[in-house]
Amino acid sequence: MKPMAHLGVGIGWRPEIADAVERLDGLDWVEVVAENICPGHLPEALERLRERGTRIVPHGVSLGLGGADRPDPQKLAALGERAVALGAPLVTEHIAFVRTSSPVLEAGHLLPVPRTRDALDVLCENVRIAQDALPVPLALENIAALFSWPGEEMTEGRFLTELVERTGVRLLIDVANLHTNRVNRGEDPAAVLDSIPLEALAYVHVAGGVERGGVWHDTHAHPVPPVVLDLLAELRSRVEPAGVLLERDDDFPPEAELAGELAAIREVLTAGRTAAPGSADAVGAQTEARQAAATWARTGAGDEGGRTRVGLAQAALLSALVAGTPVPEGFDRARIRVQVRALAAKRADVVAKVAPELPGILGGREPYRKAFLAYAKGRPMTAGYRRDALDFAEHLLIQDLPADPAARRRLTAWWQERAGARPPRRIVRWARALAGRAA
Repeated sequence: MKPMAHLGVGIGWRPEIADAVERLDGLDWVEVVAENICPGHLPEALERLRERGTRIVPHGVSLGLGGADRPDPQKLAALGERAVALGAPLVTEHIAFVRTSSPVLEAGHLLPVPRTRDALDVLCENVRIAQDALPVPLALENIAALFSWPGEEMTEGRFLTELVERTGVRLLIDVANLHTNRVNRGEDPAAVLDSIPLEALAYVHVAGGVERGGVWHDTHAHPVPPVVLDLLAELRSRVEPAGVLLERDDDFPPEAELAGELAAIREVLTAGRTAAPGSADAVGAQTEARQAAATWARTGAGDEGGRTRVGLAQAALLSALVAGTPVPEGFDRARIRVQVRALAAKRADVVAKVAPELPGILGGREPYRKAFLAYAKGRPMTAGYRRDALDFAEHLLIQDLPADPAARRRLTAWWQERAGARPPRRIVRWARALAGRAA
């Protein structure tokens, strides 16, 4: 595997901190959420960074390469277009599933794949499809999780190692996610770092979070804690990463605090010392992975039966998380309840971001959240957040809500402008309401 081009220290570019990012001293590169930009219509602040020679890497969140369905060609093409438009050296995505096709459900969040042979076969085939379609190399990120799958057959290190051996994909290691999984799933970050092929490392993510009730929430809205910087130092003691990136997605601090966090990252990288390559654990794991890869190459990429089994398992779990069906056997029910609440809260927050007029129409943040969470409880998302906002508004109008006539007129106008249709007539609203109550 060719050495990764040097990136340096960077930050996740977000519109809310665009001005601050331009002023940060010594910033080497930025990462953008691929789905949030449009080739040919890049934000002016991002264009200015390009003109200064700042490297920009698109980071996808919606491919769902760990899902049972093969990658959507349109989504792959869109990700490739963004890489070309930005002149990016690579694109990145996640080892996760985000949706199911039977039933049609969207998580609106990155969910962990089971570390089983079936799931690995599916992931490897999906990665190869993506690699063939993309114009630049692909790197995949380990994700944070609130729960574990029952019946897993591999450790995280073994799973990642076999993925690299079988596909040649690079890894984006998020050390904050390693800490999250230590708290939530009892996994040893050092064991993961010892067992994965660090020569495949593309770059590293660093982010903050918070612990509540014994569960670590990877919020990207809190300062980077010392324990995460310690894990960056652990990684740095094994390898010199080509790049390290600070992620912040909400509750953005003053510019000076962002600069301070970047300075802390640089200090860890400067103080680190690369150990001799190839610990005994790493060599052993990689040898086993090569043997497994050779077996896979001889026997093929698995059959459709494995993909079907993965699809059924993921559908049962996602349905429990977003549609209120029973939790599949073997899962920690308390942790699943935490995930259900987290998904609903995130869904409400993101809809408020993509449709910021709705909280104002409904009388503020709290009335909006109360109304949205009541709506979401029995109506899983099936087509993304923008469609979800329209469906929520239509749901309220069907119920003759909001109660205030002026607010209802504003909501009607908002919905009609975006939906391009007339709101349902009163007789239709009554019929739908009665049907909903009967169900």
